[in-house]
Amino acid sequence: MGTVYEPYVFNGGVYKHGQIIELLEDVGGYLVNKMITITEVTMDMMIPEDDVPLIEALAKKNLGTLVKSPLTGVEIAVVSPTLASHHLPHSACDIAEYLRHPGAKTTMIGLARGMGRRVSLNDDFERKLINEHDIALYCLGSFRDCIVNKKPRLFEGVEVPIVATGGPKDLDVEEITGADMYIGGLGRLSHRMRSTDELNALDVMNENVAVLVEEMRRDLSRDPPAVLPARAMKEIENQIPEVTRSLAPSPLVLKMSGVRVKLPYEMFHERVREVEFDEGPKLGDIAEITKSKMNDYILVQIKPKSEVGFEI
Repeated sequence: MGTVYEPYVFNGGVYKHGQIIELLEDVGGYLVNKMITITEVTMDMMIPEDDVPLIEALAKKNLGTLVKSPLTGVEIAVVSPTLASHHLPHSACDIAEYLRHPGAKTTMIGLARGMGRRVSLNDDFERKLINEHDIALYCLGSFRDCIVNKKPRLFEGVEVPIVATGGPKDLDVEEITGADMYIGGLGRLSHRMRSTDELNALDVMNENVAVLVEEMRRDLSRDPPAVLPARAMKEIENQIPEVTRSLAPSPLVLKMSGVRVKLPYEMFHERVREVEFDEGPKLGDIAEITKSKMNDYILVQIKPKSEVGFEI
């Protein structure tokens, strides 16, 4: 059985945080993301299950905290039917921000033609962009009839798991065609979500999405990617130094079965394809390298072990 990795986030001071990174590399873990804000540092990490106590002890010694982050390595599309004021920005912004707390990377998408109970729809470009993510979370409204009978057409063509959010708390997911999960208490708002009930609803959302992600990871473990996405991301960073100079936020985005590389496709896709592993294979041999619908970035989708025939 291969090494089992668990996602964690470290929060602490900048001073001596390099010790955490060195120990992480020594035990075979991976640094997914690091963000420094003045004197504080936040690091998302994938740690071998057996070595978590070592990292935890060092974090405590350095007066930091190590907390499990169940959504690390998950890219979520937060989809709003429109960019109009009655759909954005309030609840969708809070939802996207709250999903980042347990480690998720979120992309906010406002549909061009999602407004209206009778005429709402999505187009081919939007569907393809949403399908590049691991999960699509739709921020719907407060009217039960609209959520049940009208908005499910926005799910058409979306192949990733769909989480629908809305105002009614007594709505069952079976009533919403195409949705894999429904979370209530998150309807339209004219203010930021600050009250106790609103924050509790966001906590419930994170817990439920984490359960969905755990189910997805269990399904993925039955036929895992040919290489751990975190390892592929590390090799891309080491062999293509330009990625560290990218001005895009999070130049490398870890996904459940791949990596989003925020470099121009035409200039760098061949170099990404030529990234080589110690065992011999190149990334292009075990992954599909395609042009993303997001700003012409590079999308790396790692093939499953059953398709490649081996795992490294």
